[in-house]
This record gives sequence, C-alpha cells and structure tokens, in this order.
Amino acid sequence: MKAVTFDTLKFFERLKAAGVSEQQALAMTEAQKEAFSDALAGSFATKSNIARLEADLTDIKAEQKIIRWMLGFLLAGMVALLIKAFA
Repeated sequence: MKAVTFDTLKFFERLKAAGVSEQQALAMTEAQKEAFSDALAGSFATKSNIARLEADLTDIKAEQKIIRWMLGFLLAGMVALLIKAFA
C-alpha cells in the first residue's frame, strides 16, 4: 500500500509566513495531521477484504438462485391449482 506523507514542518512554516501566530499555526498543523490520519486509517481495502467480499457475493448469488427455483416451483404449483379449480 502506498503511504501518504504530510510535511507538518513545511505546513507550519507556511502558516507562520502567511502571518498566522505561532500558537495558531501549531494548532492548525496538529489538527490537519490528525484529520489526515483519521481519514486514512483503515479507509483502503486490502486484498483479503476484497477476497472476502467476493466470497460473500458468490454465496449471495447461490442463495438467490435457490430462491428463484423455489419461487418458480411455487408459482407453477399455484398455476396448477388454479387450472384444476377452474377447469
């Protein structure tokens, strides 16, 4: 996985150069660093996550196929009963 870097010193110095007080620049730098770390923590899917999802989707597709067959037999049975009742 590719790491994302954030140069806090450069960010801090740029804020100070723009006229932000040192205390405010430090607070903003820490807040930005925390926001990046929170946003990137666990937000990327790993190969194992993707493999697990694919396995789950395969299971769901198999269950859907069974449900379709069951509904087909149920519908055929109802149609047969209706034909028998009105024939």
